[in-house]
Order: sequence, then structure tokens, then C-alpha cells
Amino acid sequence: MSGTAPRIAMVAGEASGDLLGAHLLAALRSRLPGLTTEGIGGPRMQAEGFDSVFPMEMLSVRGYAEVFRHYRKIMAVRRSLLERFLDRRPELFIGVDASDFNLELERRLKQSGVPTLHYVSPSVWAWRGWRVRRIARAVSHILVLFPFELPIYRQAGIPATYVGHPLADEIPIDADRLAAREQLRLGATATVVALLPGSRQSELRYMADVFVQTAQRLHAELPEIRLVCPMVSRPTRELFEQALVRNGAQELPLKLLFGHSHEALAAADVALVASGTATLEAALMKTPLVITYRQAALTWQLMKRMLYLPYIGLPNILAGERLVDEFLQEQATPESLSGALLALLGDHERQRMQIDRFREIHASLRQGTAQKAADAALALLDGVHGRQVA
Repeated sequence: MSGTAPRIAMVAGEASGDLLGAHLLAALRSRLPGLTTEGIGGPRMQAEGFDSVFPMEMLSVRGYAEVFRHYRKIMAVRRSLLERFLDRRPELFIGVDASDFNLELERRLKQSGVPTLHYVSPSVWAWRGWRVRRIARAVSHILVLFPFELPIYRQAGIPATYVGHPLADEIPIDADRLAAREQLRLGATATVVALLPGSRQSELRYMADVFVQTAQRLHAELPEIRLVCPMVSRPTRELFEQALVRNGAQELPLKLLFGHSHEALAAADVALVASGTATLEAALMKTPLVITYRQAALTWQLMKRMLYLPYIGLPNILAGERLVDEFLQEQATPESLSGALLALLGDHERQRMQIDRFREIHASLRQGTAQKAADAALALLDGVHGRQVA
């Protein structure tokens, strides 16, 4: 690419967006060595040379009630970023997920002449289908992670590219379970359950106690069980540790980890996973799982009215059927969750069925995502600035 390397602004709002953004940054930087980037991102993006002007954790809230409590702070951050980007315009803005925050920012930037690339489709296929019109006003191009999303945007006349999911590229088709157990010192023959209660502090506040109480029930039924729980940050780990203390569960055979979710899932016989990207991660690791989610009652009531799919977990949506049990809101009790996990542990045929479908999902999502996303970003830059891609 000839000329001065561009300045690209990006915003990612949570751990999964940080991962996507980091992979994209690495792919872009390999082709634009002088690239400068700024906005909001997490530790993985920052490791790729990204300048995060606000902490990503400020945006890591989920649900209407939680966003409402943080509304003024979030709006102040968005105003500050908009002023910054209008004052010194980037040559491209990339919003990585976080659609409630990014779409309005993208709309304003697009109106001012900055091309906007939105990376990860909002869940228009699950609820709030009217948002497609809002997306059309906000984005120059959208990158979708799942094949069933592409026709939605093409039908609406929105330029879109299917790029697959980077986790499908990153995770091997066959995980080495024995090596993962050795690394985590879990023993080759132990019954291991992975617990993934969420990546956001707001999620831990609603689910930490349920996960801990479920673990207590599992241990009561299977005293030899080993539990492993990867946490994405120190604040989320502290919230989980507080739940252990509240429930008198400090003596559980539980290994708390910083990161290492791949290893935890690879080592596990089954997993209990909060709905979100981690459910896809479990599927790609070929780990049979149970999906759960709890959130503020007001948020749930509002969402429930707009949902039209009979399930919310990504493995089920991608499979097109209820392949994995889901326990949401009032159904997400320690009794129901422990019962479902024990049943799955004892049903080897069901485990094999899940694993077989997970393999099919993995193959469909393995697309060389970072390079495809970088190609789309460079094409936008070419179209606006007449650059020539090397």
C-alpha cells in the first residue's frame, strides 16, 4: 500500500471484542507496519500497539438495567470519543461489537465523512430486527461472524462480508485433553467440570452465587469431582471469590485461573457456561456443556418480549436446534443446573452427539477470519483514499 500508513480508530467493549480486535490489528499491522490506532480496547489489543484512551471495562455492562445505571458515564465517554475523532479524523473507524455504544458513534462519524466498519453483527436474527435500519444508517460495511447472518444484510442492501470466527482458526480441531489436564494438574482420570460464569462484572453479580451453589451440589453428589474456573480479570475473580466466601465454599476442589479458558475447557468432561462467546468457545473445544444466564429482572422482561428464537446459546443457534440444554433466569437454579450437568456426565451418547455437531460447526466457521477482516478494512481505505493494496 503506497503513501503514509493510515490512522484507524477502534472501539471494543468487552473481552470477546478485545480478542477480535487484537487479531484484526495483527493482520493489519503485518500489511501496514506504520499503522497507528487508538480508541477503546483491552489488554490484547494494547499488546498489538493499540492506544486505549479509556478503560474497556467502562463499557463492559450488559442489559437495559445495567446500562441505565451507568448511562451518564457511558454517554460522556462516547461524547469525548466523538469530539476526539471529529477533531482529528481517523481514516477509518472500526466498531468491534458493542453495538449499543458503537452504532451511534458510527452514525455520527459516517455523516462526517469517516468510513465505518462494524465488526460483529448485532443479534438482529434473535431479536430487535428493526435495528437493521439503524445499522444501514451507521455503517459503510459490516463483517459478520456466522454464515446465516449474511443474507439478512444483503437483503437490506447493506454491504457485508462473512469472515467466520477467529476462535475457529485459533482452536485446534482436536484439543489435547491429556496435555491440558497435565498443565492444570487435574489428573488423567478425574471427573472435571469447567465453570465459566461470564466475562463481565455485571454478569458475575447475577451468576456467581448460582455457579458456586451448583458446584457445591456437584461436589456433594460426586466427592471426587474436580472443578476449574477461568476468570478473565482480577475484578471478576474477586467477585467469584466473594461468592465462595458467602456460600462457605472455600474448601471446594476448585482451581481458579487467570485466563486459560481453552485449557480449562479442553481438560473438562463437561462445562457450565454463561451464555455468550464462551459457549461457542466450549463448542469449538468439543466440550459438552450446559448453558445458563441470569440478569436483572427488568432487562429479562424487556428482552423476553422481543425474542423470537426458542434458544439463545450460540451452539444451539448454529446447530438450528436445541442441541445443548439452556436454563435462563428463574430456571437457572443450583438444583436444575447440577441436575443437568450430572445427567450429561452420565449420558455418553448425548456427549458424542454434541461433539459431532460441534465438529461441523467448527469446520463452517474456520475461514481465516483476521485476514478476511483486514481485506475488508483495506478495501474501505482504498475506496476512500485511492490507496493501492500491495
